[in-house]
Amino acid sequence: MPFIPHTEEDIAEMLASIGADSIETLFDEIPSDLISGELTGVPPGLSEMEITRLMMERANIDGSYQNFIGAGAYEHHIPAAVWQITTRGEFYSSYTPYQAEASQGTLQLLYEYQTMMASLTGMDVSNASMYDGATALAEAALMAVRLHRTSRRILIPKTVHPTYRKVVRAIVSNQKIEVVELPFCPQSGQVLPESLDEFYKEDFAALVIPQPNFFGVLEQVDALTDWAHSKNALAIGVVNPTALALLSPPGEWGSNGADIAVGEGQPLGIPLSSGGPYFGFMACKNKLLRQIPGRIIGRTNDLDNKPGFVLTLQAREQHIRRSKATSNICTNQGLMVTAATIYMSLLGPEGLRRVAAQSHANTLELIEQLEAINGVKRTFSGPIFHEATLTLPASVDTVLSKLKDQGILAGLNLNEYYSDMENALLVCATETKTSADLQRYTELLTQALK
Repeated sequence: MPFIPHTEEDIAEMLASIGADSIETLFDEIPSDLISGELTGVPPGLSEMEITRLMMERANIDGSYQNFIGAGAYEHHIPAAVWQITTRGEFYSSYTPYQAEASQGTLQLLYEYQTMMASLTGMDVSNASMYDGATALAEAALMAVRLHRTSRRILIPKTVHPTYRKVVRAIVSNQKIEVVELPFCPQSGQVLPESLDEFYKEDFAALVIPQPNFFGVLEQVDALTDWAHSKNALAIGVVNPTALALLSPPGEWGSNGADIAVGEGQPLGIPLSSGGPYFGFMACKNKLLRQIPGRIIGRTNDLDNKPGFVLTLQAREQHIRRSKATSNICTNQGLMVTAATIYMSLLGPEGLRRVAAQSHANTLELIEQLEAINGVKRTFSGPIFHEATLTLPASVDTVLSKLKDQGILAGLNLNEYYSDMENALLVCATETKTSADLQRYTELLTQALK
């Protein structure tokens, strides 16, 4: 039953004023066979205690697992304060901050978010924000084509997340933009700079550079960025924000830095939540500012010289320019950005570094233990961050099923995305894992392979 704030007297007075006998009379043009009538399938109401118990029972059906799956969505510890603050009414129910005088809190938070993301990526400016990491990459591709003017081709390595590549194709394919996929080295798991020689005489608007890539391997970002710039193409970095606490930011890649940085913001305080909602981020150099989709929050002084925050730039203008808009994706995932801002504020630069370092250390420890199992070996030789690819001496699906029965989500079967990678398993360990967790995983995998 929807909440209606009118009393019976209010309703009777309004009906009498318009000459209707009842509320149902107002809908008499609807054919009787389309009216559902009473909802007989709805069970009787429950008390708060009863509904809590029911929901707990249903949640327990899903089980409780140790999670070693990464692949673009990562299980990190989220301080309790993050969502305690995020779900306060002033954040939880706030709307798009068009009316600056009534939205100073939201505008200041978004301004702080932009500042943090620009600092983390080493770029000049950040927007606030994108729908998710995949669509952020697609928007970066569109942005590169608009800026390049002569080429409508984008180079994307096969080491970029498969879902990201699919989303890019879906969004740009009907705009006469060609996506050219780059092969990777089967030994190192990287795109080798020398493999780009065959494309040197061709014209491209941009080269996409993942860091780390889908296999968890670190790419040779400096060489790849300089190659793109030597071709008068843009360099687009697809980055893990947690990794940027340890690795060189895109703004410092190569001689002049990448031009655009995008990625998935989920690691910054957003729970896995069965796949969403997450949010995407995008940052770029100052000279590209007018082509960035989304909104930019700025700080200024009013007529009384008091500081305040305003919507400085909305390049997309989808509400007035329609097909000529910079972007037609309207969602800015403001609540997720709120959580990410609070998460980064609570951890600070040093806290984020500790999260990244412990995640990296845990993955190295896990891989060392797993490689000691007979027949298990690293698939690629390239350096990694906090996930890695292993080749098993048995069917990955069988192993995953056995470990799931023991309460372990052991990783991702890469054969589902790369047909030539048989028995390849992508595993991830973040700072949430203990040495005992890693040891238990190793013991159960040993048993499963027997």
